[in-house]
Amino acid sequence: MVTSPADDLQRIKTGAMERRFSLIKAGVIASSRLALASAGSLFSQPAERDERRRAALRRQSEYFVDEVGKLKGSVVKIGQMMALYGEHLLPAEVTQALHRLHDSTATLAWSAMDQVLRHELKDAYDELVIDPHPLGAASLGQVHRARRRRDGQELCLKIQYPGVAAAIDSDLDLVTRLMRLSQLIPQTREFDEWLQEVRAMMHREVNYPLERETTRRFHDLLAQDARYAVPQVFPEYCSEHILCTSYEPGLSVNDPRVAALSQERRNRLGMAALELCAQEVFTWGEMQTDPNFGNYLIRIADSDDHDRIVCLDFGAVRDFPEPLIHLARALTAAAFDRNLPAMLQAMQGFSFFDQLSQATRERLAALLFLAIEPFADPASIDARYLDENGDYCWARSELHSRAMGAAARTATHFEFTAPPKELMFVSRKLMGAYTFMTVLDARTQARAMLGHYLGQFRASR
Repeated sequence: MVTSPADDLQRIKTGAMERRFSLIKAGVIASSRLALASAGSLFSQPAERDERRRAALRRQSEYFVDEVGKLKGSVVKIGQMMALYGEHLLPAEVTQALHRLHDSTATLAWSAMDQVLRHELKDAYDELVIDPHPLGAASLGQVHRARRRRDGQELCLKIQYPGVAAAIDSDLDLVTRLMRLSQLIPQTREFDEWLQEVRAMMHREVNYPLERETTRRFHDLLAQDARYAVPQVFPEYCSEHILCTSYEPGLSVNDPRVAALSQERRNRLGMAALELCAQEVFTWGEMQTDPNFGNYLIRIADSDDHDRIVCLDFGAVRDFPEPLIHLARALTAAAFDRNLPAMLQAMQGFSFFDQLSQATRERLAALLFLAIEPFADPASIDARYLDENGDYCWARSELHSRAMGAAARTATHFEFTAPPKELMFVSRKLMGAYTFMTVLDARTQARAMLGHYLGQFRASR
């Protein structure tokens, strides 16, 4: 019999009453504290009053988030998504607090996970030898390594926590009501529309049959490219709450062994990462929108030529409507050519851009010109960001920080409302990819690669 460590959870709180009680308690206390802080600064000077209000909002956001983090399950994932995609809609103090929501290191006891496996797999359960100690645990489930008895095939079992899928709607509704009660979120139509997108994303996250098909599709797309490894799906061990794939080892991009690779090997890995993004936008029209580093591992090979990027977790893959895909491609083409008139023309006909003044559209264009910097003609790039071979130095350029700062300044402009959710996903994906390149400390000449895909786009118009 396998015994669980003392800090393992025996179960996830998914009952409506117990979760409701915990959240209501957090919301009421946060709201009361914020009200008291506001009353205490009533007679202060405007600047001092605003600073006190922001400090109180920061404290109450942190308190609310700490209480939410204790619940695990879908409510934690909801908070993480709000932090990841809510920067244009939530006060900065709230998003900063929500970014503290990390998946708890506590895992669900093996006895509870074993029940799920036996119930879902039935007779197939006996075909596997399953490690009771998880490889990793997240807010919605955990992953266990397994081996098939008959041939020794190494497998990975992603197991959803019992009851979390059924709790998504009630959790989101309750968190939203209590954050409004606590005055932590705005009362706007844009925010309400965005919440519905968060709801849809949450339901996609727990839709394991959909993720199974998406994983299989990306496996087939990249099967012939030795630069990538995508898990193979084993449908005979999959169910509504279990996803079974081949076990694919790899190292985090932050691992010292990756940093110790030669510059040439890291450059090749960097180019592979960039081309994967290009294929998503220009060839497939669907994208892995979660920039989490855990979704991309590095597999170091004995031969210099066969290091691979291991692509994992396809629950956040999205396909985009053709008009949005065309817009992304057209904006990229205009930025690549540094053609401001072409970029402004590409923006026409989209309500988000049409409501903006010419000056604001030009500010957005400047942001896109900055984003395309690694793919620009080397003659137009600041020499400080290039090495002696003319390669773009991602770490030295600090492009991810400069782009995020420029985006934040643009977003605070009084004309700027929340952009379409699809553009939020693309923006977040881009920043994730650029941060990956920076941590990898890659040096690339990527203009020809992107030019190839843009040529295909232009030929198809």
